Amino acid sequence: MNHMQSGMSVGFIGLGDQGLPMAKALAEGGFDLHVWARRPLSYKDLGKVRYTAHDGLGALAQACSVVALCLRTDDDLFEVVQNGLLTGLKKGSVIVNHGTGTPANAGHLAELCAQHRIESLDAPVSGARRGAEEKTLTTLVGGPEAVANRCEPLFQSFSRHVVYLGDSGSGQAAKLFNNTMMIMNQANVADLVDLASRYGLNLWKLIEAIKLCSGFSNSLIHINTVLTPETAPHMAAVEAEDMDIFAKVMANAGIDAEAVVARGHHGAKMLPDLIRKLNC
Repeated sequence: MNHMQSGMSVGFIGLGDQGLPMAKALAEGGFDLHVWARRPLSYKDLGKVRYTAHDGLGALAQACSVVALCLRTDDDLFEVVQNGLLTGLKKGSVIVNHGTGTPANAGHLAELCAQHRIESLDAPVSGARRGAEEKTLTTLVGGPEAVANRCEPLFQSFSRHVVYLGDSGSGQAAKLFNNTMMIMNQANVADLVDLASRYGLNLWKLIEAIKLCSGFSNSLIHINTVLTPETAPHMAAVEAEDMDIFAKVMANAGIDAEAVVARGHHGAKMLPDLIRKLNC
């Protein structure tokens, strides 16, 4: 189906490392893509896909039935939502947050939207930029199921898997648990690579062997693909932020996650050293 003919006009805000290939995938999937960015130079990276750029948030909102945002923090999200997006959207429109945030803020977004008779979904993604470029992301969706079903064709344009988790906030909760698991696995890799180095094993032969064995995890695949000497410091900082968010969510729920959080922070801290050792 050509979604432009079905009247599905989709706005996208957040043309960064993750968001840019997602926006391109929407246009390539036949959706009527509308974009807004603080820096007009961001548009040039959309290349040859068909899109409409808007000078302001209100103009974009008025042109769209769904607006997706892929911003770094919840603070960035609310700044955009409350400065022209909510007031510009028509009743029954949908705001989708693809960024990673807290379940509580997903609930707050749903409350804000409801005041304007607008729907919202929290739909963070897993798979990083490479997954977005290859259209193999996993999208974790929280919010009203009927709205999630309505937006699923959008998500499928850049996803291999779309998983509906439940009410508002459940998508964000699932993403935080996923990130924590991944970062803890990374801590295991870092510790074992350190031991193997001191033992005298060929590290790359060991990594390639474990990829074929029961010790395999995606943390091994990310080495020298997503995680390189150039990207590792930045990714370590992002992972530390993710662990801080997870710690806050667990504390607010009255759950003692101190050991898990400490292990996750260790994994984030050790990441640059891990990649350095494997590239010596």
